[in-house]
Amino acid sequence: MGTIICQSCDSTIAHFEDEKVSILYSHSQKCPSCNTTAAEEN
Repeated sequence: MGTIICQSCDSTIAHFEDEKVSILYSHSQKCPSCNTTAAEEN
């Protein structure tokens, strides 16, 4: 089981199947927390 974490806000973006437990950090437009925060600031 793996987890994709947002680099900006450290929230969980998604989970994926893997043979071992792993954490990947990503910076993308698919993070609901960052998109909500950005929308509120505008």
